[in-house]
Amino acid sequence: MCAMRPEPVHEPGPSGQGHSGQQHGGPGDPGALARPAAPRPGGEGWKAVLTPEEIRRALTRIAHEILERTHGGEGIVLLGIPTRGVYLARRLAARIGEFEGTNAPVGSLDVTMHRDDLRMRPARALQRTQVPPDGVDGKTVVLVDDVLFSGRTIRAALDALNDLGRPRAVQLAVLVDRGHRELPIRADYVGKNLPTAHREKVRVRLAEIDGEDSVLLGEPVPPGGPVLPGREAQ
Repeated sequence: MCAMRPEPVHEPGPSGQGHSGQQHGGPGDPGALARPAAPRPGGEGWKAVLTPEEIRRALTRIAHEILERTHGGEGIVLLGIPTRGVYLARRLAARIGEFEGTNAPVGSLDVTMHRDDLRMRPARALQRTQVPPDGVDGKTVVLVDDVLFSGRTIRAALDALNDLGRPRAVQLAVLVDRGHRELPIRADYVGKNLPTAHREKVRVRLAEIDGEDSVLLGEPVPPGGPVLPGREAQ
């Protein structure tokens, strides 16, 4: 869908943070989003905490860990949370395919209508939910997101997944865990544990939609300073 949505910035905010080939919430692809100019590594107020090579190694390690914990990827389904979680899920599926010689089912899961802050924030565009042909019943579903913060997005993802079927188990893989949980949620696979102050911002950039891979950590904008576009991640 051609939804106009700024690049996400994972920053503190108010508390509140998707069968066979079926699509929910519109026909668009997560990549068809407007992307404003974003800070570059080394830019004022931002520092790189993961380089492209470090991101590649982190995803390779996570793929190996998923295979180890699921007995060679038996019965797994990877569902990415839009936007960047979808691309990370596709990368993990590709690595698992390289290691095992078989394709890992991959899809996307929109959590918009299950968020607990819908009444507190402006209306937002629905993203795509796309489930592999065999569905999720009896499968081990691995939810994939870019940054784990308060845990509220993952809580919404669990509710959205419940609408699709009854998995055998649900696991969570994230590129970055920045802490500050508000719900009892923990990732099973983590690319990098990143200690942060609650006021700091984390920006994930991926080559598929941003032109480069990086994870940046930034300080809050000083009074009167420029406000960076983005969404709050929970």
